Amino acid sequence: MDEIRNPFSPGAGTPPPELAGRSALIDRIKLLLARVREGRPGKSALLVGLRGVGKTVLLNELENLAEQIGYKTILVEAHESKSLTALLAPSLRKLLLSLDRMENVSNKVRRGLRVLKGFVNGVKITLGDLEIGLDIEAEAGTADSGDLEADLPELFIAVAEAAQDRKIPVAILLDEIQYLSAKELSALIMAMHKMAQKRLPLVLIGAGLPVLAGLAGDSKSYAERLFDFPEVGPLAPDDARQALREPAQKEGADFTDEALDEIIRLTQGYPYFLQEWGYQSWNYAPQSPVQLADVKHATPRIIERLDANFFRVRFDRLTPREKDYLRALAELGAEPQRSGDVAAVLGVKVQTVAPLRDSLMKKGMIYSPAHGDTAFTVPLFDTFMKRAMPQLPGKGGKT
Repeated sequence: MDEIRNPFSPGAGTPPPELAGRSALIDRIKLLLARVREGRPGKSALLVGLRGVGKTVLLNELENLAEQIGYKTILVEAHESKSLTALLAPSLRKLLLSLDRMENVSNKVRRGLRVLKGFVNGVKITLGDLEIGLDIEAEAGTADSGDLEADLPELFIAVAEAAQDRKIPVAILLDEIQYLSAKELSALIMAMHKMAQKRLPLVLIGAGLPVLAGLAGDSKSYAERLFDFPEVGPLAPDDARQALREPAQKEGADFTDEALDEIIRLTQGYPYFLQEWGYQSWNYAPQSPVQLADVKHATPRIIERLDANFFRVRFDRLTPREKDYLRALAELGAEPQRSGDVAAVLGVKVQTVAPLRDSLMKKGMIYSPAHGDTAFTVPLFDTFMKRAMPQLPGKGGKT
């Protein structure tokens, strides 16, 4: 098998050769984009799912689709060390300046730049050498109070009105939304509420871990009426086969049915792992079709790679006590587990591990699918924990 022609692409956000099993979700967002472009109401969408299901890939695909039908787009990724304001302001500046360079002077666009300058001044953050625009004075009294929940909606209104004046819709695509602070999430929801009320051509397409729907609902009770929360999960067996077989066939190769069945069993249909097993199995196979034996020979190397990279980067962010908690959770299995059962494995009271559970949720390692339940956000992490920590923590939560 020619390794140069290997079609599979394991990587963070790397587009797969075949985006299988997502057509219904993509069609749903395409309808939203079309309605907003025509000035009709539509719910913004927040995609939710575990790590490795392809949320970032979908956001990139949706950005391309939006641009193809005339949208201006902003794609940013939230993270723990940067504020929402610092993420959005440079992109909003770029968007407004691109609108300002179009033919004819637009007072709405100029106003958008003035409001953005006042917003940046109001929140008093450092954005490097960000210059809002030449000879632009901040608009006093609009989006400059320093209160994000009051200012962000006013900023979005100014940006959306500028876009509307140019007859151009805007799509903001925001990844890893669960990392926003409670105030940032509240401000974002309030801003999109204004977009819906005024039917302005600005739509939000976000993505985050399964906790996102609950965080949004806790922040604002009307969030469930303002957003759709499509779930992005593992691929069904037929879609998983398509994701592996079609790219291989385009390169004149194939997998046997037995090889595909084994990969699907090992990966549980999660797209990131499908790419890993497809990539390595292709390289291990001496010729087409890839056989069951090739997959079995490749699997130890794949697990070694995942342990050293995909899993290890998350494991290394944990404190010793957090590792103990996850090892206890792994002992109970991959399914959601009761908090009291995890505490029992550690030999402590449930109140003792509550702070650990909270910190692991904030780090995006676990989530609560139902009250009192705990589950991993990273597929197959339970088996990794058993490999990384073969021995259970001792009583009292110490290894």
